[in-house]
Amino acid sequence: MTNEQMRAISRAGAGLLKFVEAVMGYCAVAREIKPKREKVAKLERNYFQAKRDLDKVTKEVNALEAELQELNKKYEEAMAEKQALVEEATIMERRLIAADKLISGLGSEKVRWNIDLEELKKKRIRLLGDCLISSAFLSYVGAFSWEFRNDLVYKDWVNDLQEREVPLSNPFKLEDLLTNDVEISKWTSEGLPPDELSIQNGILTTRASRFPMCIDPQQQALNWIKKKEEPNNLKVCTFNDPDFLKQLELAIKYGFPFLFQDVDEYIDPVIDNVLEKNIKGGQGREFVMLGDKEVDYDPNFRLYLNTKLANPKYGPNIFGKSMVINYTVTLKGLEDQLLSVIVKFERKELEEQRERLIQETSVNKKLLKDLEDSLLRELAQSQGNMLDNVELVETLEETKTKATEVSEKLKLGAKTATDIEKLRDGYRPAAKRGAILFFVLAEMSSVNTMYQYSLASYLEVFEFSLKKSMPDSILQKRLRNIMDTLTHNIYNYGCTGIFERHKLLFSFQINIKLEQDKKAVSQEELDFFIKGKVALEKSKRKKPFAWFPDEGWEDCNRLATDYSSFSSLLDDIERNEKAWKKWFDHDTPESQPFPLGYDERLSEFQRLMLLRCFRVDRIYRAVTEYVTKTIGEKYVTPPIISFENVFEQSSPMSPIVFILSPGSDPASDLMKLADRIEFGSNKLKFLSMGQGQERVALQLLETAISRGQWLMLQNCHLLVRWLRELDKQLEKMTKPHPDFRLWLTTEPTAAFPISILQRSLKVVTEPPNGLKLNMRSTYFKISSSALSECEHTAFPALVFTLAFFHAVVQERRKYGKVGWNVSYDFNESDFRVCMQILNTYLTKAVEQGETKIPWNSLKYLIGEVMYGGRAIDNFDRRILNTYMDEYMGDFIFDTFQPFHFYCDDTVDYYIPEDGPRDVYVDYIEELPLANTPEVFGLNPNAEIGYYTQAARDMWSHLVELQPQTGESSSGISRDEFIAQIAQDVLNKLPAEYELDKIRKNLGVDITPTTVVLLQELERINLLIGRMRRSLLTLQRALAGEVGMSSELDDVARSLFNGQIPAIWRRLAPDTLKSLGNWMIHFEGRLKQYNTWVNEAEPSVIWLSGLHIPESYLTALVQATCRKNGWPLDKSTLYTSMTQYVHAEDVTERTTSGCFVHGLYLEGAGWDRENMHLVPQRPKQLIQEIPVMKIIPIEAHRLKLQNTFRTPVYMTSQRRNAMGVGLVFEADLATHEHASHWTLQGVCLILNTD
Repeated sequence: MTNEQMRAISRAGAGLLKFVEAVMGYCAVAREIKPKREKVAKLERNYFQAKRDLDKVTKEVNALEAELQELNKKYEEAMAEKQALVEEATIMERRLIAADKLISGLGSEKVRWNIDLEELKKKRIRLLGDCLISSAFLSYVGAFSWEFRNDLVYKDWVNDLQEREVPLSNPFKLEDLLTNDVEISKWTSEGLPPDELSIQNGILTTRASRFPMCIDPQQQALNWIKKKEEPNNLKVCTFNDPDFLKQLELAIKYGFPFLFQDVDEYIDPVIDNVLEKNIKGGQGREFVMLGDKEVDYDPNFRLYLNTKLANPKYGPNIFGKSMVINYTVTLKGLEDQLLSVIVKFERKELEEQRERLIQETSVNKKLLKDLEDSLLRELAQSQGNMLDNVELVETLEETKTKATEVSEKLKLGAKTATDIEKLRDGYRPAAKRGAILFFVLAEMSSVNTMYQYSLASYLEVFEFSLKKSMPDSILQKRLRNIMDTLTHNIYNYGCTGIFERHKLLFSFQINIKLEQDKKAVSQEELDFFIKGKVALEKSKRKKPFAWFPDEGWEDCNRLATDYSSFSSLLDDIERNEKAWKKWFDHDTPESQPFPLGYDERLSEFQRLMLLRCFRVDRIYRAVTEYVTKTIGEKYVTPPIISFENVFEQSSPMSPIVFILSPGSDPASDLMKLADRIEFGSNKLKFLSMGQGQERVALQLLETAISRGQWLMLQNCHLLVRWLRELDKQLEKMTKPHPDFRLWLTTEPTAAFPISILQRSLKVVTEPPNGLKLNMRSTYFKISSSALSECEHTAFPALVFTLAFFHAVVQERRKYGKVGWNVSYDFNESDFRVCMQILNTYLTKAVEQGETKIPWNSLKYLIGEVMYGGRAIDNFDRRILNTYMDEYMGDFIFDTFQPFHFYCDDTVDYYIPEDGPRDVYVDYIEELPLANTPEVFGLNPNAEIGYYTQAARDMWSHLVELQPQTGESSSGISRDEFIAQIAQDVLNKLPAEYELDKIRKNLGVDITPTTVVLLQELERINLLIGRMRRSLLTLQRALAGEVGMSSELDDVARSLFNGQIPAIWRRLAPDTLKSLGNWMIHFEGRLKQYNTWVNEAEPSVIWLSGLHIPESYLTALVQATCRKNGWPLDKSTLYTSMTQYVHAEDVTERTTSGCFVHGLYLEGAGWDRENMHLVPQRPKQLIQEIPVMKIIPIEAHRLKLQNTFRTPVYMTSQRRNAMGVGLVFEADLATHEHASHWTLQGVCLILNTD
């Protein structure tokens, strides 16, 4: 019931109900709350109990936590301490290991470094002397040869410093201060030869303060510089390149190396500033003036100059601006290079192993050096505790490992190298032979500038010889095969490119060098053979017999004093005249045994020395025999030059240079070669060089290179300057057509570019030697049809006569001045044109029915026009006309008295019976190979003259080929010897003539001859002054007081060689005398002048004692004309011989004209009894004639009969092409026809040789 219903019933009930409900509610709540309250109370009790417990526990926990924190703190502290100790232990351990490594690693270095330190301390003191010599080396010695450098540095300078007690390394070595092994290894691996000279040159090239100018005939420096600088972008140019300035500018700007190759004696002044390093500007910018342009200068820029000239004449300015370095290969250096070539060929693997080894050694040495450097750098740069520098220790460890490894490798390498060297040394004799032969070949350039050979072309022949020589398993035999083949191949190679007259010289030079190498011939013996006695004093001992040559007796005196083998020679000669005279008179004494057993006791060479004293004319033949005996006959039989062989040896890359001699014509031979090998004449191009042909030549060359043609440029000597351009084109040529060949012809000329000569195959073409070969060659070029072209019966016979005449005029050349005054270039074209003339005239005679041959026209056209047109000397033309008269006329067809060109017991030269060409060819084949001079109308003695001259020429060339240093046999040095000779000459020089005083004494009225005297004295004063000045300056130069100029150098060389210096020669009359004989002549001149000045004009004048004898003769005519009132232009001279033998015999004085003495007759003898010309006596080449009288006369009154008009010359060189040398013409009585003496080449000379 609800409360509302209750209220409705009863309010009290409602109240009660409310109460009951409340109690009920309370009761229900109380029943529910009470257990909860109890639980709460219980729980509160528990709570308070727990709280108390908790507080207690919390307290305990807090205490524990505090304790734990304390413990933690302690723990952490303990752990930190532990960590620190661990770390310290690690560091200590590491440091211990590092220290151990450093100690063990550097321990080995310590000893070395201690020693080095000590050494460096000492070195610091010794640096003074070392640097002094090294800087002097870098400044002065570059241009000298190895021997001279060695003497200068290691003898003169080192000894001088030691004497002055300047501190200096002992032993001192340039290489120690200026370079090191590593650098040297690098250089050799780049192609620099390893010999000492080359290493020195390497130092000079890289270390000198000036830019290097390399004298490099063998191109070794060139190859090294190219290889060395290749990685640095090297630029190569020549001064002839149009753009060389642009290239140089770029190189200077960007610091590239720059090389001028093929520099000659002229260096373009535009590069002077660069050479002198005239660098301007400050820190920010450096520049150099190139021409008128400022070019920024990069300090890395390097300039090299290189020349192929072996002995360039540079002025002091070039030596000042650049470092002139002599790279000329030495014998030892070349020997090592050739050894490599031989070993490479014989034992390829050995040489490859060696080259590998050199390469590896070079790399290893560099590595070792780099490692040591990096170690020292680390040590020096190390900061803080060294033991903590891990990198340092690692570097050290790596360095040590590698260093040990590298050292082992180097030790092994050194051992292997020693083993390899032992094996290689087995082949050294062949390499040495090769080196000697190269020098013989290279030195020939001093005989003729055209004889130039490069090392590269020599190496080709060398390798070719290795291939061609017979293999053999026994080394000694193999070496002998190599050496024999090589020597012969070099002989053949050399002979192809040298003139006939120098071939024996070449053989002799090969022979002598090989003999000197074996110590079979000493330099003193060779000097005597070449120069004879050089001293100016005549020997005290007079010659015992009249037949003994004067010069020979002087030589004998020197032989007896200087050489023990000849000590008793003079006594032996004096006591045994008969034996010596018999040997002396023999035709071929060189092949006869020497008298008195000299044969057994003399070596082969000493026999030559003795022969020199007796018979100079047999020396040439004796040298031939000597060569035959010592190295074999094949060295005196030069190879026959066949064009096929020349073609085989040639290649498209190297031109063939024909060196022309008079009478040779390679063009026609080349055409024949092209026909024989079926090359096709349309592919053969000819161009004769001359002004304006340059462009044409280059166009032809371009076409020929691309299309494989043959191009022959003829007479290149006419356009020598252009040849440099040609050389450039050949340099640029890379892949020519394999058929291409370039043929050049030139006369010998000093200006011909050496580079072309060195790379070319040189061929000397000469007309055949001897009548037979000459005629054979002529007939070889005449076809059968050419002989039958003309129907005239006399034509073949006249062609034969012309061929004989052509051979005779050519062969006369070899007898020198007795043959022709001027050597003419008679050649095939002369013969061809004359044959055409014969054909024309005889055909015309046949057509017109003329029986007579027009001899006069033919003789005039052939003798005067064609051949005579070449003759510029009247006496030579006289010879040609005489031959025409002798060979041309109806008498050659006379059947009653058959015609002979020449006939004696052994040989008969005549015109064969008419017939085809073969008849004439067969007859020529039957002729003897050699012919006597009589065939040409000369005296048999002409051959003696020819051989004597040949020997003298050979000696003069040999003098040039000798080393110009060292000591003479008497043990005095070259300089002392020269100074002694200079003093001897000075002692003989008088004071100069006082011309003013002499003029005063002569008064006003002086005769024409006195004028001549005054002119003569002026000239002799000039000569005396010049001699005195040059000798005094030379003495000062030898003492080192003044510089040695090239002029003084020439004087010194001439005095050393016993010749007259050129500067004296220019002021003296022409002469061929040696210095000693010339001084005797000089004193004779002074004596004549003194007599003339102090007493009176000599009654008998010595013409050769006058400077210009013709002036005296002109004065004579003048004086006579004045006296007799004759017109000067219509007066002349004639001569007559007297009976007076000597000048002292003349007692009379001439009223007009004069007496002259001291004339020598050449080509004939003089009969003193009957006063006329007679043939020469055997072996008497010249004869002094009695005193001659020269008489002026009016030309129209001169009527002479039975006389021969004889030219009078200054020397036996007669007249030259300029007409110098002819003094006057004498008239000598004769019983023979004048033509006889004309062909004998008779003349008078004022001076003997």
